[in-house]
Amino acid sequence: MKVKKKVMGNLTKCYSIAPLRYKGTDHILVAAEKVDRCLLFDTEGNLEDTIWTEPGGVMTMVSVPGTDGQFLATQKFYSPNDSKEAKIVIVTPDEEKGWEVRTLAELPFVHRFQIVERNGTNYLIACTLKSGHEFKDDWSSPGKVYGAVLPEDLSRFNEEHQIRLDVIKDDMLKNHGYYKVEDCGLQTSIISSDKGVYQFIPPENPAGDWEIRHLIKEAASDAVLVDFDGDGEKELAVISPFHGDRISIWKKTDGEYREVYAYDKPAEFNHAIFGGMLCGRPALVIGHRQGERNLLAFTYNPEQESYEVQIIDRDCGPANVYKYTKGGEEIIISTNHGIDEIAMYTLTP
Repeated sequence: MKVKKKVMGNLTKCYSIAPLRYKGTDHILVAAEKVDRCLLFDTEGNLEDTIWTEPGGVMTMVSVPGTDGQFLATQKFYSPNDSKEAKIVIVTPDEEKGWEVRTLAELPFVHRFQIVERNGTNYLIACTLKSGHEFKDDWSSPGKVYGAVLPEDLSRFNEEHQIRLDVIKDDMLKNHGYYKVEDCGLQTSIISSDKGVYQFIPPENPAGDWEIRHLIKEAASDAVLVDFDGDGEKELAVISPFHGDRISIWKKTDGEYREVYAYDKPAEFNHAIFGGMLCGRPALVIGHRQGERNLLAFTYNPEQESYEVQIIDRDCGPANVYKYTKGGEEIIISTNHGIDEIAMYTLTP
């Protein structure tokens, strides 16, 4: 692939990225890990607005389905050692007041969350990295996965009236990774922890239970399902262990996932992850924040029956990536945390 890079802007410890449909057009949200801004860009990489200047600590942002510019975001998750006050907020555009921010749920150590839909019902699924913390690097209280039906109208929620979250699964040590994956026509959640990689499937109806599948038991930081070889069965791409240096791909054989590929170089502090189509081919994009700090793209060569890797960018330290298509062009936005840079990569075959 050929790569053309554009620097969209600079933001100290830039971290989270999300798409947002607002005023009839597509936009990109970018927010900081530490105390800093949340920014709104158009899809050409131009800055349009500042959503807030603080508090930051934004691990995840998700647009609310069926709304014009409303989204949910985590705030005050500054690090695994500083996130007791973390929460999920509702952000709503207001022509007169600007962007209104209200509390949806105070949830200490909330790191990732998403909205998944099934049979017309939207469900909120939220993951806490841990459940308690008494000292630096304290991992004695494993994280949990929470769920709730998300009402269409969020106007009644605020600091005094928060949404109720129920525990779907507990004992999730270093509950870090999340990826929303469409599988067999359903929106599902791929969640990674030291206990392995799980797939959470939302209930058929609000009164039902979540289905939980344990895909592999290997400690993982992040994972995604992608059909690399085109046989109709998705492979599992895994970063391991927590913030680890290993990238591997697992193929399902006789009902079990088995490792079929591992990147032959250590990629220290793997973090950014994307799985999906890229320039007409199934691909995995990984960014790592230490060592060489590269942005990597993995694809499968059917003729050689092997996996190949291309370096998209070097020494940039990506925290997260988001991919979209505009005017026939494939574009990746990367929060290059290591150099405080928000970058746009336009890719062509």
